[in-house]
Amino acid sequence: MVQTTRRMKYQLLSLIFALIISSCIAQKEVTNELPKASFTTEEAKVHQIIIDLFDGMREGDSAKVHRTFDDRVMMWTSYTNKKGKAILEQGELQKFLDAVGTPHDDVWNEKIRNTKIEIDGNLAQAWTEYGFFVGEKFSHCGVDAFLFSKIDGHWKIISLADTRQRKGCDWE
Repeated sequence: MVQTTRRMKYQLLSLIFALIISSCIAQKEVTNELPKASFTTEEAKVHQIIIDLFDGMREGDSAKVHRTFDDRVMMWTSYTNKKGKAILEQGELQKFLDAVGTPHDDVWNEKIRNTKIEIDGNLAQAWTEYGFFVGEKFSHCGVDAFLFSKIDGHWKIISLADTRQRKGCDWE
């Protein structure tokens, strides 16, 4: 009887442990949501700009996306081409807004996780991992590096650089 009780306790503890682990793994995959307690009030405001950007992309709403950026924003993409050469391409805000606002059959869904935000005065930076999906299909992953400035009391993206890769991603 005592052995049976111990075995049941062991099984119950194993089940609880497995549920905790699976919950942690599932939370890692939740997109665009972080526990509010993990950010200060000002960090949460910066994080919300990132959320608004990606919500606007999913909605195909270029006006919503545009509101997250300062018009002087610098945009960069860093990747390695098929020949193994490191490439740095400069983007243009208007081309990006046109692409977002042009109707497309599938939703553009940029999922983020592990966002880190630092602020000093009117300057903030954020670093976040992302996985990009067209509809349900995985496209690529990387890191988004944002630089923000508080302009007229509102945080705006003044620089956005991202990396892109199709292999070695655990978003698929």
